[in-house]
Amino acid sequence: MREEYGNLDKVEMSIWECCELLNDVVDESDPDLDEPQIEHLLQTAEAIRKDYPDEDWLHLTGLIHDLGKVLLHPSFGGLPQWAVVGDTYPAGCAFDKSIVHHKYFEENPDYHNPAYNTKYGVYSEGCGLNNVMMSWGHDDYMYLVAKENNTTLPSAALFIIRYHSFYALHRSGSYKQLMNGEDVENLKWLEIFNKYDLYSKSKVRIDVEKVKPYYLSLIEKYFPAKLRW
Repeated sequence: MREEYGNLDKVEMSIWECCELLNDVVDESDPDLDEPQIEHLLQTAEAIRKDYPDEDWLHLTGLIHDLGKVLLHPSFGGLPQWAVVGDTYPAGCAFDKSIVHHKYFEENPDYHNPAYNTKYGVYSEGCGLNNVMMSWGHDDYMYLVAKENNTTLPSAALFIIRYHSFYALHRSGSYKQLMNGEDVENLKWLEIFNKYDLYSKSKVRIDVEKVKPYYLSLIEKYFPAKLRW
């Protein structure tokens, strides 16, 4: 998947164009399916903006964190749901019992491979999550898009984008042995962000056209006009 999508040679478009493209995508694992995706993105962003008015990078992170779900779109190859959404977790070390549907890992050869099924596996203590191979999904894809298009968002924003589906870490506290100092600091922001993501949408509808100029200004501040996807 990283070889297939890591070249970012599928299309060139702006962040906002991708937000609109996501309206054609349905994430079956999302508990809030009754509104267009762009409204979920803006509800998340606006809720953060209300509580953290001075952290404009966090508002934009709320808007873009799920844009990697365009992998579900036919123009991106229409990957199946299981390959794009849902929990992510490290490969190369033991599968933690806090990962959803953990029992099915018993059918994975890595589960029984002594090179991979220990607490550290192929890694070492404090190696940093940047050196850990995560399962593929929309998180890692959007992280690649942001990084390779030279975003000026801070590292905490990239951490949120890359690990917001890593529930074993930020909900259960697993895999902390792999984190370094920067990860520990960035995790604090992810824990803040997580309160505004799943199950946090309000019933207040967002007037997209009203808030659009603000978010376009943030996109212009932190991203190039067109990105490679």
